[in-house]
Amino acid sequence: MATSFVDKANITIRAGKGGNGAVSFHREKYVAAGGPDGGDGGRGGNIIFTVDDHMSTLMDFRYKRKYVAADGSDGQGKRCSGKSGADLVIKVPRGTLLRDRETGGILHDMSDGEPFIAARGGRGGWGNQHFATPTRQVPRFARPGGEGEARELTLELKLLADVGLVGFPNVGKSTLLSVVSRARPKIANYHFTTLFPNLGVVWVTEGSSFVLADIPGIIEGAADGAGLGHDFLRHIDRCRLLIHVIDVSGSEGRDPVADFEAINAELVNYSPTLATRPQLVAANKCDLLEEGSDNLARLRARVEEAGFQLFELSAAAHAGTGELVRAAAAMLDTLPPIVVYEPDYVEPEPEQQEPGDITITRSGEEWIVEGLWLERLMSKVNFGDYESRMWFDRVLRSEGVFERMEAAGVKDGDPVCMCGMEFDYQS
Repeated sequence: MATSFVDKANITIRAGKGGNGAVSFHREKYVAAGGPDGGDGGRGGNIIFTVDDHMSTLMDFRYKRKYVAADGSDGQGKRCSGKSGADLVIKVPRGTLLRDRETGGILHDMSDGEPFIAARGGRGGWGNQHFATPTRQVPRFARPGGEGEARELTLELKLLADVGLVGFPNVGKSTLLSVVSRARPKIANYHFTTLFPNLGVVWVTEGSSFVLADIPGIIEGAADGAGLGHDFLRHIDRCRLLIHVIDVSGSEGRDPVADFEAINAELVNYSPTLATRPQLVAANKCDLLEEGSDNLARLRARVEEAGFQLFELSAAAHAGTGELVRAAAAMLDTLPPIVVYEPDYVEPEPEQQEPGDITITRSGEEWIVEGLWLERLMSKVNFGDYESRMWFDRVLRSEGVFERMEAAGVKDGDPVCMCGMEFDYQS
């Protein structure tokens, strides 16, 4: 059961490649010099994220981590364009953050229910119909399709809840959730019974309700990994209000005032922003207070000193819970809506594509010429077509690539490997 809740996952996505343009010429009886009619390639499929309210965890991403959209189809003759690749739709729970894995920047907050295109498919290549000119009437080349965008993402689930329950283990948070809502969390008399967050809808009056989240108990030292650590506190990051549940009876030998201080200190360690959220304090297990105990009076004094309201209750006996729920609903009416995270991911600068970035090295008798600019240039060339090869030669000559090669020591007849293509150099 504990392994069924997954709230963080790393995945790789790649949109589809655009289809290649076609090289084709019109052939029809009684039609002379029909001319080029190669169609364009189809667009590559996009990667689209969408919200599925029936999903509550990221379990689906534990075993499948690579998502690839369909490529576009190549163009055909008779000016027929290729079919666009099918978009790949990935469903995630509401409240999932899409982060860039390398920088941690937020691409999108999947809270509003709107689909989000995380990677766009490559554009389809032009067919040879686009390259006909009065002086070049028989173009025997076309443009290849563009590459689709690729990303490495971290999916991070932050549950959407109005109110979050915080407190030490075994203070009655799950019992309170089960009493005020129809949620049925596991309840037992031992620490860390709750191993993953639970949500419940609390109905106050007709037309008034809110979502309540119960997370696993935190203890002192959680910031350093004690107990279950801070892993689940992300699920109350969005909460507008916190209900701090404290065992006022001291039934486990704990001091409720010290517990109040310790939990608030852990909230500060996790997120100073979360620690400043409005708080209601629920002094639970009042029915178990020993006669003559000053626990409740001391806790009330400390809570009021901190500026919070304290409510006496016994969740197990259903005593005092109604007053707490009504106070929470009234406070929510005055608070801003649930936090929606704004994108802060900054697209990196495109890699340089200047001719000067090429590298020229020698390996034995062979010269190796490489570079991103050169790779992209060669992707546009149809080496089976004379005109296309001559254009490639002119670009290399005008950009000084041949001059650099000769300065490096390349001579006529030397074998050259240019981005995987081998030929003998001729100046």
